[in-house]
Formats: sequence, C-alpha cells, structure tokens
Amino acid sequence: MTATASAPQSIQYRRPWLYPAQGAAIFHPARYGVIEASTKAGKTVGCLAWIVELAALTGRPGRSYWWVAPIYTQAKIAYRRLKRGLPRQLYTSNESELTVTLANGAILWFKGAENPDSLYGEDVYGAVIDEASRVKEDSWHAVRSTLTATRGPLRIIGNVKGRKNWAYRLARRAEAGHPHMHYARLTAWDAVAGGVLSAAEIEDARDALPDHVWRELYLAEPSDDGSNPFGLAAIEACLIGAPSGAPAVAAGWDLARAQDWTVGVGLDSDGNVAWAERWNEGALLPGMAGAYWAATIARIRTTTGATPALVDSTGLGDPVFEQIAAAGGNVAPFVFSARSKQQLMEGLAVTIQRGEVGIPEGVIADELRAMEYVHTRTGIRYGAPSGLHDDAAMALALAVSLYTAPPAYDGILTLADDEMVTIGPRY
Repeated sequence: MTATASAPQSIQYRRPWLYPAQGAAIFHPARYGVIEASTKAGKTVGCLAWIVELAALTGRPGRSYWWVAPIYTQAKIAYRRLKRGLPRQLYTSNESELTVTLANGAILWFKGAENPDSLYGEDVYGAVIDEASRVKEDSWHAVRSTLTATRGPLRIIGNVKGRKNWAYRLARRAEAGHPHMHYARLTAWDAVAGGVLSAAEIEDARDALPDHVWRELYLAEPSDDGSNPFGLAAIEACLIGAPSGAPAVAAGWDLARAQDWTVGVGLDSDGNVAWAERWNEGALLPGMAGAYWAATIARIRTTTGATPALVDSTGLGDPVFEQIAAAGGNVAPFVFSARSKQQLMEGLAVTIQRGEVGIPEGVIADELRAMEYVHTRTGIRYGAPSGLHDDAAMALALAVSLYTAPPAYDGILTLADDEMVTIGPRY
C-alpha cells in the first residue's frame, strides 16, 4: 500500500488461498449463494475472504457490509478471525460496535440475529448469514430487506440441522436451479481432498458420534427429523425415475388456489405414475380467471379422457368439477377439509411405506420430501412448509385414494364430524 498527500491510496489485493471446491462454492457470479457445509470445511474462512473482497472492490465511504450470526457472541468469533487475518494497516476497528472499517471507507458490521427488528432499516451492499439453519426466519427476512435498494449479493452458509427451517427450504430452491441462486455442498471429504482436514479425524468422529449426527456435521446430510409423514427412506424406495407412460387406470386433480398450481397425476395398473401435468399460467391475472378456468377444464378433460378421476371440488373447485362431470367425464368430487386431508395423507403414507406406488423423480418427489405434519388439538395437520407447494402431493394422494379404494367406498362417505367426502371404487 502506498499513499501521498496528492494521490489516493493504492492497495494491491490478492485473494487468500482456498481449495478448489471451497472457492467454487463461494466465489461465483450468482447473487445468492447457499452453501450447506460440513463442520470445519472452510465455509467461514471462505466467506470472510468473500465479503472483504466485495467490500474492497465495491466499497465507498460509509457503505455497509454485514456478517450476521445466530447470536452476538458467534458474530464476535468471526469479527476476531477477520482482524487476525487482515494486515493491521489496512483497517480500523470498533470493539463496542463490532465493526471493521477498510481503507476505502467500507464498513464491515458483525451482528447477532437474536432480535430481528434490530436488523431493519440499513442499506447493505453485501451480506453473509452464518450458521443459517440456526438463525431465526424473521431475521432472514430482515437481512433480505436491507439488500433491496442496493441489490447487494448474499452468501448463506452453515451446517445442516434437520429439515424444518428456512435455510433448508432455501437450499432446496437453490439446488433446483432457482434464478439468481447458486447451490453448493461442502463435505468433510471435500475438505480432506483440499488438504485442510484429516481423513483419520473424520473417521474418528464417525466412530464417536451417532450416525445421523455425523452425517449432518460431516457430510451435510440433513436428518429425517420426524416431521415427514411418509418417511424419507420410503419415498426413495418408491422412486421410478420418470412417469411410465402406460395407460392410466386412476387419476387425481388438485386445482389451483391463489399462488398454487393445478396438478393432475395418473396411475397405471401397477400403481406407477403414468403421467403428471402441472400449470398455473394466468390463474391470477386481472380479468383472466374465466379464460383460465375454461382452458383448465378443457385440459383436464383432454388429459384424463375416460380414466376414472377424483377432482378437487373444494370452494371454487365445485363449479369446475360440475362442468367436467357435465361433459361426461368419469369423475368424482373430493372436498378438502382438515379431516379429509388427514385421511387422504394417511392413506398415501401407508401406500408409500408399503412400496405400492411408483413416484417419478422431480416435483412430486420433492414435494413429498418437503411435506410436514404437526399434531394439533383436533388432529394432525399436513402441508408444505411456508413458501413451498403441496399440489403435486395432493394430486398423487387423490389418485392413490381412487386406485386403492375398495368397492364399499363407492359414493358418499360420511365422516364422524359430519364432513362429506366423495370417493370412488378402485377401477
């Protein structure tokens, strides 16, 4: 670094060494980077290098860059690590505010996420959320809001911790190729290959820890935390790769609501998914509802043909069902309620756990993996986590219900709480 009274400072920067998988996981052009990583795989060091580089290259006096950890004391660990790694002449620091100010005036703030309200208000030009699976979801919302005006980039890092958290759901969106997002998994074996961990140490940890704990901490594989109603292993055992394309003998249709999708699933005579259709184009466009439903009814008729089908007739779905039935469709209505949905999901769970249905990889399998259940005062509530959909899972459940229903269930079934559900026999 050189400086004179008449010339601005000139700083020569060289990125710290990172092993190949570590660098590729963090340094990429996507705005959002989501990294699920093993403990001690280098995610913290790599992201400290990333945010310093970002601040050095894009910073101006007063511009803020944030490092957000679950609690203040964890943010302090990263703050101290950064100070140890930077040449002392390149920054000033404030211990009470936990800030590092670079020579170009950019300010790196290290914050705890205990109080989401304290994170609103600032314009932030880049951020890292550390140990994201342990950060409150409201705090994630707050950090995202601070990047709105600046369109600042973000890295979300951490060990995996079960599946019931926003970081896991966001990682699945990134892994699925959501626009502007990049996904990476760094395992302990990546770190061993990169020369930063010992294979003997990893094996010692395997011997000392329960298998599901070791897999989370060292392989970044989330455990089945008991919230999935089907069982993740059972879902995987039912995978068939792609729809069979054989003639369908039973079908189910779940109709769009708000931001949801209209989804249809047909099952062949072996219980494998024969075809699957999914769309929501124009469902919510002003003045387009009539055209959307007319096109939807025509598409359901064409796709289903003479195949017996259960069709969602809940609320606005009732007139849609009536029009399909009036055209001669071999259909029966199904009204979703808390009770009927519980019965439907329990039937699907039994079928999956017995391996009696073939599920194609893709949207249907992804929704089944993400499904959750919680015990309530009135029973069990099933559904997708916030921000995700369950339409494909519901369509599959309707098709399975029709496929497996005995003839005694033909017509109207009256439940104990007087809710009415119509299902048909197995054809």
